[in-house]
This record gives sequence, structure tokens and C-alpha cells, in this order.
Amino acid sequence: MYFFHFDIISQILEAMKEGKQEIRLSLDLNLSCSTFQLDEEKLILNEDQVVSIDMLEGIAKVENKVFFFENAQMKPLEIRGQGYHKLVPTKGAPTLEIDGVKMHRSKDIDPFEDAKLKTKLVVTPGDILLDTCGGLGYSGIFALKAGAKKVVSFEKSKAVVTLRNANPWLKKYADHRLELTHGDVVTLIESLDGKMFNSVVHDPPRFTSATGDLYGKKFYDELFRVMRPGAKLFHYTGSPGRVKTRDRFINNTIKRLENSRFQNLEFHDNLQGIYGRKN
Repeated sequence: MYFFHFDIISQILEAMKEGKQEIRLSLDLNLSCSTFQLDEEKLILNEDQVVSIDMLEGIAKVENKVFFFENAQMKPLEIRGQGYHKLVPTKGAPTLEIDGVKMHRSKDIDPFEDAKLKTKLVVTPGDILLDTCGGLGYSGIFALKAGAKKVVSFEKSKAVVTLRNANPWLKKYADHRLELTHGDVVTLIESLDGKMFNSVVHDPPRFTSATGDLYGKKFYDELFRVMRPGAKLFHYTGSPGRVKTRDRFINNTIKRLENSRFQNLEFHDNLQGIYGRKN
């Protein structure tokens, strides 16, 4: 598929206006660049597919949304229903947005780089990693890059799974070691064997009444059970208050983790999450 968004469309229309006959673009969301032919009225993708200037001008003012070109139509990568899910372009890997809230840190950091820093903290070569809330799969991908032997990743939302499967970044970097499961980790973790994992990335949606189980002691007990002695945990929390004043939400989360027997707990301001170990 070919992907388009505001910055790309602006470049194409400007090149057409200047009468250029070709343009170098990334139409796979910044994975690579290719040269495409132009004329005054269309962008030529290949001998069978062209995008008209009218089609581009029709979406030229739409920001923070990714479109894909398929069957001579430009379609947004979004899902409406139980919430509004969409892919949002960045200067690197796209990020996921749900009801206007970005699921990855993207201000001053690429979502892919953010995932790299989180996994680097806990993953060592040969690990088996539990990725509790897989999202677009970035944490799982970087665990593989860090040498993980296997990644077991869960994602509850059907909409997120659909967008993930359309994201070319997952297709480029994932391999057979990444086991993606569409299901609720809160329930499915109970069926996992004890002491399975050397590392855990727990990157849940922000705390609400609907997501509270992912921040509860019962779930933390299950995380502890499935981790091997010496295993490492990174728990993303975000930074809802001033960390310097020891935000109550973060403190309470640390206390619940302590009550579930995790040790060496510390909040990493740069990653907006808690590191811990099962000793």
C-alpha cells in the first residue's frame, strides 16, 4: 500500500505547482524513499496506479491523519465505533491515537525510539518477554532487536489490532519470534505458566475506571507469578503530576507493586514509568 499524510501531500502539490517531473518521497511512512514521476495533473505510482491532483487537493488540509491509497481510492487509517482510533504520522514511525489521546510519547521523541528505550531497560539477549498491552507492536519489535528469544504480546482492542496489521513498520521488523495474541491480558495471564518470562513491558492505557484492572494488585500478583527470579519489569505510568513532588498516583502504584513483592522499584522520569525486579 501507499500511505499519504499532510506533509507528503503538501510536497507533492508544491512540486506539481513548480512543474517538476519527478519527486522523491516516502510513501511507506518513513521506512524508505523512492522517486516517483509527476505531471501537472497526477502522481504516477506505477504503470497501473496514479493519484489525481483533485484527490490530493481533497484531503490536502487534513492534518494528523494517515491515508492509504487502494483501488483508486484514498482511505483514512481510522476506525470509528467504540472510540475513535487512528494512526497519526510523525517524522518517524506513526503513533496510535485513541479518542484524541496519543498512546505513545511523540513530543520530542519518535514513538519507535521511545519503545527502544523502554525495552532496552529490561531486555537482555535470550530473554522471553511478556508484552502485556502490545499496541502497534513497537515494544515487541525492539525486544527482538535487543536479542529476545521470544516475545508474547497481548492486545485487547480489535481496532488497535486492525491498525497494527496495516502498519508497514510491523510488517518490516516482526518475525516468527513475535507471538501476537488478540485478547485481554488481565484474563489470559491466569492461563500462563509460572516463571515463564525473563522480562516484562507493561505499557497499559492511561488509568481510568475501564483500565483499572491493569493497575491493580491482583494483576501485579499475576505478573510476579509468571516472572522468573531476577526478571525485570518496566511499567509505563505516564507522568500525571509533578514527579519532583512524588506524585500520589505514582507513589500508590509503587506501593501496590511492593505489596506484590517487586523490589528495586524506581520511577524513571525520562521514560515516565517504573522499573522493578523480581529478586
